[in-house]
Formats: sequence, structure tokens, C-alpha cells
Amino acid sequence: MKRILITLALFACMYTAGAQSYESKRPAPGERLFRSEAVEAKIKEVSAQLTNAKLAWMFSNCYPNTLDTTVHFGKDENGNWRTFVYTGDIHAMWLRDSGAQVWPYVQLANQDRHLRNMLAGVINCQFSLICIDPYANAFNDGPTGTGWQTDRTKMNPNLHERKWEIDSDCYPIRLAYQYWKTTGDTSVFGETWINAIRNILTTFKAQQRKEGPGPYRFQRETETQTDTKSNHGFGNPVKPVGLIASAFRPSDDATIYEFLIPSNFFAVTSLRKAAEILEKVNGEKDLALECRGLADEVQEALQAYATIEHPKYGTIYPYEVDGYGNKLMMDDANVPSLLAMAYLGDVTPDDSIYQNTRRFVWSEDNPYFFKGKAGEGIGGPHIGFDMVWPMSIMMKAFTSRDDAEIKWCIETLMKTDAGTGFMHESFHKDNPERFTREWFAWQNTLFGELIIKLIGDGKLPLLNSITVE
Repeated sequence: MKRILITLALFACMYTAGAQSYESKRPAPGERLFRSEAVEAKIKEVSAQLTNAKLAWMFSNCYPNTLDTTVHFGKDENGNWRTFVYTGDIHAMWLRDSGAQVWPYVQLANQDRHLRNMLAGVINCQFSLICIDPYANAFNDGPTGTGWQTDRTKMNPNLHERKWEIDSDCYPIRLAYQYWKTTGDTSVFGETWINAIRNILTTFKAQQRKEGPGPYRFQRETETQTDTKSNHGFGNPVKPVGLIASAFRPSDDATIYEFLIPSNFFAVTSLRKAAEILEKVNGEKDLALECRGLADEVQEALQAYATIEHPKYGTIYPYEVDGYGNKLMMDDANVPSLLAMAYLGDVTPDDSIYQNTRRFVWSEDNPYFFKGKAGEGIGGPHIGFDMVWPMSIMMKAFTSRDDAEIKWCIETLMKTDAGTGFMHESFHKDNPERFTREWFAWQNTLFGELIIKLIGDGKLPLLNSITVE
């Protein structure tokens, strides 16, 4: 037995396939920003189970990438845990990205107090940033004044960018809720949390546009159309129907029709989670009722305005609407997306409208679906034509009920890493050597999350049937 364990340990370190071996691409141990014993144990456990050497190597590089390279953990001026998380090559904290980056580690929080404290620090930091400005999507580590300070909006030195995106206020709730359900720790739900929720409610209601366009406006001097808003920064008009306007998408690209459907679905589930915490932890029944009331209103508006009859796919969800009857038929790779709604739990995977929508977005009827020699998937205007985002392929695998489809997704991700052992923001459909962002922690950690989920779902034999090297 001891000899077997030694063999497995050696295999986990070397990842040798025939004559080819894969050396770790992680930073040297002394250069890693954060170490979790539970995460290190999970890397060894999973790597030892995977018989495909390249897959084991990619998992071991990607899964800890957020901890290795982006986590800045400590305490704030009041002695509370505070964790500032870079996106990777951009040294600022996006509320969305940071919430997604540390999400896969929550399941290990009870096995490692150090990891648990770090996660609490992320949540504390996110709520404090929302209290600075609930409209901002990205923040500096203090009032450094870096980022897009010349944008025509209410910038301040704490903000790196101030693009209003619904999901920026939803991801912190998703993370905090899962952390609470996993650990039972309520220490993160103090005064800052309650103030953050009040800010979110005020913002969501203002962006229902019932009393005009609201206080938010945004313009940027740029050659890129998707980096600014029309109509003096307020965007295209919407008819107030109960939906929440989002000036920008999760890609940080401007919306065309302000009612971004995947993000409105995300708002509904996030408000319901916030209400549960407020009621059970804080005893804030009135605030909880306000959250549920808004969730109900948005859900009713989604039922009335967020479907369309497609001649090929039947009833599907559009990507954006304006309340006047205009609907944008596409999907973008960034989450929340139409494809990712089942991953986030905003719809059930067997929802017939979602399944119809899923077929639509993964087809050439979606203008941002690209198919080429290297692979296929969804991109978006953020990078442009012919650039596939690995995130879309991962979302296809996360939401799939078909083993052959899942296997294709993993094989494609393995074939398009350009030999780096990491995920990238995007790759060219015909040539994976053409990629954007060498260091993008969200996609790296998401790949690790996917492999762990598939093993948990009993898909280890499927993973071990892959022969890509």
C-alpha cells in the first residue's frame, strides 16, 4: 500500500505521458501569494485520479492560479479580514471576477481555517467596495487614482472603472450566501453588509428607470463603440416595465438594449438569497421583504418581456430587450450569459425555454458563435470576430447532460491552451496560438472548478478516456 501511495505522489508531480513530461507552471512555492493546505491536498487527490497526464498538469496549474497569483490577504484598519483580489494581469479588483475566482474554494473552507479567513476577507472587501460606489465594476486597492479616471462619470480615486453592470452587485451576494451555507459563519454579515444591501436595492430600483434615467451616466473618449454610452451617457431609451437596466454587460461592453436578460435573472436569485440572510441572520425582516418584493417584480417582468418565438428553436430567451418590443438575439461568453443561466442556478437545466435557448446560442444563428479548425464556441464584441472564449466551452460542459458533449468540451480546452497549461481569455477559432490574456485567473480557476465538479458527478471514467496529449 505504501508503495502505491508513493507511486501516485510521483505521478502527481511529474505528469508523464510516454516520452513527454509536463513540468508545473505554478510560481515557485516562495513566490505564491497564498497557500491553502486543503487546496494543495485537493490538487494531489485529483491529479492522482486523472490518468491523462496533460489534463492532470493543466488542472494542477489552473485550479490554484487565483491563490498563487492574485490574492492579497490581510486585515483592514478595524482588524477585520480583508482580501483584495486582482483579475490577473490587471491589478484591480472586479467584483464579478473576484467572486468567481474564489468560488471553487468555498467547498473546502471547513477543512482549512486559513482558507476560510481568506474567503471571509474577500466578502468583507466586496461589501465595503459596494458601500463606496454600487455602480462601479472595478476598484483600486485604496485611493490610488489608477484606472479610467478621465471617464465622464462620478469617478473617484478608489475606483478603477465605473461601468454599471447588474452582475457586479450580484456576485458578492452569491459568494457570501454559499460561504454562509457551507461554513455557518455569520461574521461577514454586519453593518457593512446591511449598508451594501441598501445600496444595491437603491441602485436596482433607480435602474428600473421608473422616474427617468436615474443618476448614472457614463461616457468615455474612445474609438471603441462598446466602451461608451449614447444619449449623453444614459444609453438607449427603455420602457419602464419592472426590469433593471444594465449599462454594461459582464464583458464590460455596453449594452444595446439596456434590459440585459441573463443579469436580470441573476438579480432575482441574488435578491432572494440576500433576503434569506437578512431574515435568518440579521433579523431585518423589512429589508428582507423589500428584497423579495423587488425579486418578485423583476421575475414577473421577465415572464412578460423576456421570451420570443424563434422560427427554428421555439420559445427562447433573448439577450437584451428594451420594453418597447425590441429584442437582441445573441449571446456573449461572459457570465452571466444565456448559456450560463443553468450554471448560476437562475433556471433549472431541464427548463424547456433554457434548452431551446442553449441550442440557439451554440449555433451559427448566434452572431457571436464562431467555428473553425481549432474549435468552436461563443465570443463577443469585447475581443471581436473569430475569437472563441474558453469560458463558453466550460459553460457548455457545466450545463451539459450528454457525456459525448462534455468529453468534446474538455478535449477542446486541452487542445487550445497553446501549450501553456493555462486557459486564456480567448483564442482564434483556427489557431490557438493566437490568444488574448496570458494571465486571466477567472478562466484558470473555472477550469479547475469544472474538473472537480465532473469527478464529483461520477465522470472520472469519462475524463480518463481522453487521449489528448
